[in-house]
Amino acid sequence: MAIDTTTQLPSCTASTNLDLSKTTSPQLALNRLVRHDLITTDFDELKFRAAAARQLGFDEGDQYTSAELDSRLIVSPYNTSPHLLDLNTLDTQSRLLTLALAYFKPITDDYATADYLDSFNWDEVFHLLRVFSKVEHHTWTTQTFYVVSFRSKLQAEVDNDYLHALDAHSHQEATASGGLLKYWFGTKNEKRENLATCIWRNRNDARLGGQGPWHAKARAAGRELYEHIVFSTMKLVVENDVASWRISEWVNE
Repeated sequence: MAIDTTTQLPSCTASTNLDLSKTTSPQLALNRLVRHDLITTDFDELKFRAAAARQLGFDEGDQYTSAELDSRLIVSPYNTSPHLLDLNTLDTQSRLLTLALAYFKPITDDYATADYLDSFNWDEVFHLLRVFSKVEHHTWTTQTFYVVSFRSKLQAEVDNDYLHALDAHSHQEATASGGLLKYWFGTKNEKRENLATCIWRNRNDARLGGQGPWHAKARAAGRELYEHIVFSTMKLVVENDVASWRISEWVNE
């Protein structure tokens, strides 16, 4: 697998238009989210325009009341309660990365077949992670996360309702198990190809998250649903002070 990079983060502002000056307390915004039901449920908005980032409320100043705030973040294209991740369950570094991943989105239309690293706004995510760490006066120490990608081609005739049910319920299982920081999937192209990816706190969390009955049903239905599916495991290493990061093939050590 030709996936390996070490990227030095620029000192300038990344492509995000995040303006912390509109918020009286950026630190509070990182800990009290706009309630998920005040955010869109539109799949395209959540997948392609990082709509989950609206929960941080930076672009809205301090207009929200306490009744409109929560600790649960939208971490997938599914915006309903069983799919939300409670940030209070995470350690500081996992929480900060999850918040930065609220801005995660593809930057190319051919993500289903393009290089994994070139498909998403990684530089923006890690720029924000560095900003969020500074906002909380947190000194980031090197940490490794577990990444999974699924490249697939659907069968020509597929039960889309069943496919959706398998995916949605499997994500609920993974969320309930803990440690799933981000789940993203795209929209199939004209050749019925697609990409999905998960970012986990660690490998053991991923193992536990895949043990539920809906995951078992999804594995059993693989041949029925897909012409082929390629499963890849990677490690994401974020270095001290978020000065650099790299994604490479997972190798058991």
